[in-house]
Amino acid sequence: MSPSVVVHADWSTDARKRWMARGEWTANGRYRAAAPEPVGDPRTLVDRTRQSTGASKGALLGFDFPIGLPREYATRAGIDDFRAFLVEAGSGTWRDFYSVARQREEISLQRPFYPQRPGNTQQAYLLAGLGVAALDDLRRLCERSYAGRRAACPLFWTLGGQQVGKGAISGWTDVIAPAVRQSAERIALWPFDGPLDVLCGEGRTVLSETYPAEFYAHLGVAFSPSRSGMRSGKRVRSDRAANATALCAWASAAGVELSPELEEQLGDGFGARADGEDRFDAVIGLFGMLNIVLGYRAAGGPPDEPARRVEGWILGQAA
Repeated sequence: MSPSVVVHADWSTDARKRWMARGEWTANGRYRAAAPEPVGDPRTLVDRTRQSTGASKGALLGFDFPIGLPREYATRAGIDDFRAFLVEAGSGTWRDFYSVARQREEISLQRPFYPQRPGNTQQAYLLAGLGVAALDDLRRLCERSYAGRRAACPLFWTLGGQQVGKGAISGWTDVIAPAVRQSAERIALWPFDGPLDVLCGEGRTVLSETYPAEFYAHLGVAFSPSRSGMRSGKRVRSDRAANATALCAWASAAGVELSPELEEQLGDGFGARADGEDRFDAVIGLFGMLNIVLGYRAAGGPPDEPARRVEGWILGQAA
């Protein structure tokens, strides 16, 4: 599977923090990765990417926000096909789906996101409103804690630094749903529409869910251990820069050409600005996706049919 273009978008509810990195298949039979750039208008991103591909080859896009619904919630809400639901969400019976509940009394299966703002809010209210017993009932299989992995924040909880709910709302309403509605036959959602190699081989534009931290181990990315009074990790420029050698070594081994600007930014740790971590993760996401496209890592996928149809999966995560 060699899509003409591979794009990874590191997402945020703040448009200024949305960055994407792009790899293009070249005439010499390898991918060339470019330095990250702002996402721009999210409503035109898929069309812009499609227009840049060749006639016979498609594109693969990865987004750092959830694509899919928790199985327990979907069962209670009567949803058995996420792609079909995505077209309906925001209208008819589901007209309030994206309207974040302000009070606990407003929470329902048709209005599951909560709360609109802090103040007298509890996750217990969300559980009660949706009729589930525990937070894991509001997590997809790929989001649960296992093998030392920390559980993700539940999709429908919209507070805190780790919340993903409002990012999902933005990604679904501005990117995924419009693309599916406008070009249903040319747009594929992985894994809902089939295996990644099959979808890419059909020359379609394939949209997938990514998680840059999932790719760190795949690419040899590591950060200095946290010490008292000192920050560490992707938010620290020196820690980002320290991974340049490993990332350039991966690119060389995989046969991925780096633009001079990207190579310079890797060595510089993507600068001192606050968006350096966003640009870093945009590139990590791209490299992780290319690692899969080139066959060095399996795409992974959900363990059963209900999960494939409703929950989705994080690209590259083992079942």
